[in-house]
Amino acid sequence: MDKPVLVILAAGMGSRYGGLKQIDPVDDQGNKIIDFSIYDAMRAGFKKVVFIIKKENEEDFRTCVGNAVSKHMEVDYVFQDLNKVPEGFVIPEGRVKPWGTAHAILCCKDVIKEPFAVINADDYYGRNAFQTLYDYLTTHQDDDKFRYAMVGYELGNTLTENGSVARGCCVTDENNFLVTIAERTQIEKREKGAEYTEDGEHFIPIDLKTPVSMNMWGFTPSVLKEMESAVNQFFATEVEKNPLKSECFLPIEIDKLLQRGVATVEVLRSSDKWFGVTYKEDKPFVVESIAELKRQGVYPTQLW
Repeated sequence: MDKPVLVILAAGMGSRYGGLKQIDPVDDQGNKIIDFSIYDAMRAGFKKVVFIIKKENEEDFRTCVGNAVSKHMEVDYVFQDLNKVPEGFVIPEGRVKPWGTAHAILCCKDVIKEPFAVINADDYYGRNAFQTLYDYLTTHQDDDKFRYAMVGYELGNTLTENGSVARGCCVTDENNFLVTIAERTQIEKREKGAEYTEDGEHFIPIDLKTPVSMNMWGFTPSVLKEMESAVNQFFATEVEKNPLKSECFLPIEIDKLLQRGVATVEVLRSSDKWFGVTYKEDKPFVVESIAELKRQGVYPTQLW
């Protein structure tokens, strides 16, 4: 079996955060959240990382992240380009937003032939999560179905005090396999729990123990062909409805595979606490969390 590859989604615009948060340091040594994820992945056994970025950010990204990592792991770059669309499709006037995480994964189809893990650049997942996912990817392969995996976290451990978040909310069966996943793009913390809204006006309570996806997935290469079909369908049916902001979300497309009965997703539970920077106001908490992990000896003072 081929060695798994780590794929990092780093083409997001960081609109809520107000900047290119993927390369914003979170300690005095200049390390970013992405550095800690790559360090954990390397300790778990990953030997190669693929960064999905925007072409215009390439120089900054190489300087701030890629060049240091390339001394320890094989590094490749994939560009999520607004113009990478199905033949015959015209880019809507005024569109600047990337086409979504499913489209980002599809952009990797020419560089990935191995099983691979997918993570966000601006989320901290923890060492245990990477080890658990690496172990899965090196012991499972497709048979009569596509055999995928996802690391799940409790919703209550992934919320911020500083605004709404988007989460893939999951239902699992008694064997920890994913039954369905729904993308909730506006979940807000409340004094006694959390609520989400789909129209911006009416809020619905949601249990803090709901398992959620933080976009930490494990796939076989078969998912690339499936995402190609999904993206083609998205452009054919969805873009016209919301030409400037519609996105093809990875969790939604994986849910469609589950409902068709062609894939399974085993939900792997991590013992680590997730944290991330959605808003600038989240950064102090992240900085202190990283400092505490260093005090505990989980990480050295300087990673690279």
